[in-house]
Amino acid sequence: MQFGRTYEEFTVGDVYKHWPGKTVTEYDDHLFCLLTMNHHPLHMDSNYAERTTDFGKNVVVGNYIYSLLLGMSVPDVSGKAIANLEIESLKHVAPTFHGDTLYGETTVLDKTPSKSKSDRGIVHVETKGYKQDGTLVCVFRRKVMVPTATYIEERGGEQPGRPELKAPAARKEK
Repeated sequence: MQFGRTYEEFTVGDVYKHWPGKTVTEYDDHLFCLLTMNHHPLHMDSNYAERTTDFGKNVVVGNYIYSLLLGMSVPDVSGKAIANLEIESLKHVAPTFHGDTLYGETTVLDKTPSKSKSDRGIVHVETKGYKQDGTLVCVFRRKVMVPTATYIEERGGEQPGRPELKAPAARKEK
């Protein structure tokens, strides 16, 4: 399984369709809200959401949606990244509700070799997230510093630091 790409492997215009999708549960949403101290009742209080909002039910917190989509993109985009440099824009286009399944895809917008180090480059991408019915829910653009193949080779290959399995020691007979 591929985990990220080197600079040379990105082509402007390529689209990576991230798989699998993720069905968002109430538990996922509430845990994210609690971990990030986002206690807005739109996300945490179904009575409030039903009685006082246009949605009539809880809306999944947008930063969780962004985080899911970012995570979905890692095997295709930033699995080998040296650094995420910038989130250029983030737009929440439509609400996501408990039980919706999210899918993502990323388009390579541009790529630029590093000006200071020849073993890396900057890749500019746009990720879109949509629900099971095709409704676009989130769009963000980011710039990622990725290594060249030379960088990977010089630092131990595809899985640097991975230990080798040792053969079991022979048992001594008594």
